[in-house]
Amino acid sequence: MAIIPFHKPLLTGNEYPYLEQACACGTFSDDGQFQRSCRQILQNITGCSQVLLTPSCTAALEMAALLADIRPGDEVIMPSFTFPSSANAFVLRGARPVFIDIRPDTLNMDERLIESAISSRTRAIVPVHYAGSACEMDTIMEIAGRHRLLVIEDAAQCIGATYKGRPLGTIGHLGTYSFHSTKNIHCGEGGALLINDERFMQRSLIIQNKGTNRHDFITGQVPFYHWTDIGSSYVPSELTCAFLLAQLQHLTMITESRLSSWARYHELLIPATSTGLLRISQPRTDSLHNGHIFPAIFASPKDRQMVQDAMSARGIQTASHYRPLHQSPAGARFALSASQDLRHTQNTADTLLRLPIWHGSPVDEIGNALLNILFDLHAKRMIRTTE
Repeated sequence: MAIIPFHKPLLTGNEYPYLEQACACGTFSDDGQFQRSCRQILQNITGCSQVLLTPSCTAALEMAALLADIRPGDEVIMPSFTFPSSANAFVLRGARPVFIDIRPDTLNMDERLIESAISSRTRAIVPVHYAGSACEMDTIMEIAGRHRLLVIEDAAQCIGATYKGRPLGTIGHLGTYSFHSTKNIHCGEGGALLINDERFMQRSLIIQNKGTNRHDFITGQVPFYHWTDIGSSYVPSELTCAFLLAQLQHLTMITESRLSSWARYHELLIPATSTGLLRISQPRTDSLHNGHIFPAIFASPKDRQMVQDAMSARGIQTASHYRPLHQSPAGARFALSASQDLRHTQNTADTLLRLPIWHGSPVDEIGNALLNILFDLHAKRMIRTTE
């Protein structure tokens, strides 16, 4: 039986030629032409005046925590329904995550719960835009402004997505992107930090370059460079950037392809929602997501497992997603005890199934297979109900 993979990273065609050019140039670790080209494209896409490429989104989040001057005892508000990197970046600085629930419609941080989680120790809010779909950023920024908090957008899944016309990652004081091989645009491992507040621009260059003013040396502003601050090695190789450039140059095509697949899934599966066996998350109507994930949410964990097993039997790979951080061993160790009811987080983690969505994925075949499984399940239940 042919297998339809859950994910299939796209190659645009220019990755190999660009890697050959990078090798021929002989510049592998410094600020080379491919890194400069990638930064320029990202600045053009986002309108952000300073974009720094990093080895991963995790590294970008760690840089953001350093720039935010996060210290032991500080608290950072974030959803529990996210990847551990969202929390790790701040735990590494001695801070404690404070988890709040998500909305059942968008699966994003519930902005209505933020204020009740703020304490005298709160330093930052970390909205995670799940599946490339926007959080309610106007409300989040308004709350942050009143309480003098920083907003660090975890926009790992969000390149090409917007909130009310503004690119995600550019609305908070700092934003981060991922270019991991599972993302729409990828280079195996990679990321970016968007500096949206001029207070952080100069220091970000120092932190990125191992705590030195090496950027000033490279640009000819000083005859040699010093160790001037804390930092680490947050610069990607030129080979990584060569691969990434080939991807970024096709961002529009890739985004349109994924949005088309997402819309087709939605069209196919709407009839199944009337059975109560399936629910589809609802991105904001005033914003544009990027088709990164198509999450199907089932009535119970048992239903999800039955569907996943049935899809697997048909040669179609699917995947669940995050386990709640507040229930993880590290969450119990490092985070504050969840004082809020996280029922939507728990329910989503237990019932969400991601369908294959990649450039060229056979959406009709996958969607119709799922429909047949759901209608068969619904028919069996109706028979049992009438017996």
